[in-house]
Amino acid sequence: MPARIMGIVNVTPDSFSDGGEFLDPDRAIEHGRRLAGEGADILDVGGESTRPGAEAVTAEEEIVRIAPVVEALARGDGPPISIDTSKAAVAESALGLGATTVNDVTALRGDPELAGICAQRRCDVVLMHMLGDPRTMQDNPVYDDVVEDIKAFLAERIEFAVAQGIEEERVWIDPGIGFGKTVEHNLELHRRLGELAALGRPISFGSSRKSFIGKLTGAEVGERLGGTIASNVIGYANGASMLRVHEVAPMRQALTVTDRIIDPRTHGSGD
Repeated sequence: MPARIMGIVNVTPDSFSDGGEFLDPDRAIEHGRRLAGEGADILDVGGESTRPGAEAVTAEEEIVRIAPVVEALARGDGPPISIDTSKAAVAESALGLGATTVNDVTALRGDPELAGICAQRRCDVVLMHMLGDPRTMQDNPVYDDVVEDIKAFLAERIEFAVAQGIEEERVWIDPGIGFGKTVEHNLELHRRLGELAALGRPISFGSSRKSFIGKLTGAEVGERLGGTIASNVIGYANGASMLRVHEVAPMRQALTVTDRIIDPRTHGSGD
């Protein structure tokens, strides 16, 4: 079964990847619909940048940014909506408007009320690893063993989520590519991603346009599609079940070919 593709809809003025291109709600809605048309299985709407050094915004400002976008994209027969937030008030607003997933870069550490809301709403939850916070995460990140350390962290966060009433089958895990990791840490996570499968939860993987691709290739943010595809194909081959990307159509094409190579029984034929 091909990985699910999560299309990114940033409603922010300062995202590292698209620099406020979709801050206007109408443009963000149009962009989300385009990604849906390209085959996104889920749309991840975020109103606060988590790039290295990003400044925090209030829950009120975040809600103003995301509410019209979530409401519009959740209507009709489009793909389900994920809200990319660490704030309980933002999650509650988005879930009330039709979102079905909370994607939290702090793994329920950022707001003590968020876990309870997720449990009450019975939504899916993505728990991501991040060393420190967006302001500090790239300040000399150090691990004993990056994969083992992240595995232990995620195991503890799964246990916490379940203890708070979130059904275990609704939990996803994310190693947090680029969130408090050096280039070598990120590469090691790609190679050993399969070790996280021992936690028994599906893996979400987000490496799209990340800085490690630029450091390896010299490519600027908008020119990292090739590296993004390579990274995500490796992530998928090593166990990722959901890929969070900016460009959906090329990723869908890459996965179609990858599936055919890995499993000749995959539907499709040709010369």
